[in-house]
Amino acid sequence: MTTRAFCLEPEQLDWCARLRTLAAERFRPLAEHGADGRLNRPLLAALGTERGLLDRVFPPDGTAASALDLCLLRESLAHGCTEAETALALQGLGGSPLAQFGTAGQRERWLPGIAGGRTVVGFALSEPGAGSDAAALELAATPDGGGGWRLTGTKTWISNAPYADVYTVFARTGEAAGARGVTAFLVPGDRAGLTGEPLEMLSPHPIGTLRFDEVPVTAADVLGEPGAGFGVAMRTLNLFRPSVGAFAVGMAQSALEAALAHADRRTAFGGRLRDMQSVAHQLAEMATRTEAARLLVHAAAAAYDRGDDGIARRAAMAKLLATETAQYVVDTAVQIHGATALQRGHPLEHLYREVRAPRIYEGATEVQRSIIAKELYR
Repeated sequence: MTTRAFCLEPEQLDWCARLRTLAAERFRPLAEHGADGRLNRPLLAALGTERGLLDRVFPPDGTAASALDLCLLRESLAHGCTEAETALALQGLGGSPLAQFGTAGQRERWLPGIAGGRTVVGFALSEPGAGSDAAALELAATPDGGGGWRLTGTKTWISNAPYADVYTVFARTGEAAGARGVTAFLVPGDRAGLTGEPLEMLSPHPIGTLRFDEVPVTAADVLGEPGAGFGVAMRTLNLFRPSVGAFAVGMAQSALEAALAHADRRTAFGGRLRDMQSVAHQLAEMATRTEAARLLVHAAAAAYDRGDDGIARRAAMAKLLATETAQYVVDTAVQIHGATALQRGHPLEHLYREVRAPRIYEGATEVQRSIIAKELYR
């Protein structure tokens, strides 16, 4: 009996090819007309209502999103338009707690607009003193005596802030210490007492700080159960961590293809770069690492979809290897190109700026290693 190793079906490969073309021909022009640090609503609408790609993140029939679908989607979009990939991913990250844990009324009110790209959502977990250590967050949810709470504190490094229409917010309600005293809330961006300001970051999409001055929330705003918000956050991150790896793989593949093309046409010292052993070996290493990262990402996503054990470990491994690989591949591609890749507007110059952040957000590289080590002894 022949055992078939993990590989994509022809239909999936064809879908990825069409997505790469769509990213380059439709989404890239929309991205180029956007302004760094501001919402690109036309791009988000194109991902939503126009092309229906957000429906793969929030299936209209109410079923759970496929982690593998999400990975293929993010990798393919990243290959041709990182801005489109990021816009889709941020909607998914902010909206998935609602899709997975929201009430029927909450989903009916918000999900159609989020999936259509008309309503912008943010995932508000990080704080000035609680970035990688999410269980240490301090945003206080104080009971108001009427069955609700008042949120007081600060969130920062929040993607789509301060411009999002609604946020998934994690606050300390105090049922227990540490992670067990956190509740997830759905908070509209225009709620009284909620203000924000943009941050100047190495990022084309908006990132900002949110300030909560006794912002009122009620039981109707709770996602899941009071005190169970940390689980909401971790389940969301376990879904999205492999797809952060997929984003990285898409960037690595794009950089690899650029390096292959440049080495084939560029001549130096009497021959083509591709014929120089030092360059050829670099290309081989880039290709091997990219393929290894892709396979680990796909395996982690498939395991998530099957409901296998060890999802946290697999997701952490996928994000760790893929983001570190992408940093290496993009950097090496720049080195092979030389000074031309450092010119503003060059595709590799763009990737060089984009590739750094995924090693930090949704759990830095060091956090992923800690998760993996902990899971190995579980």
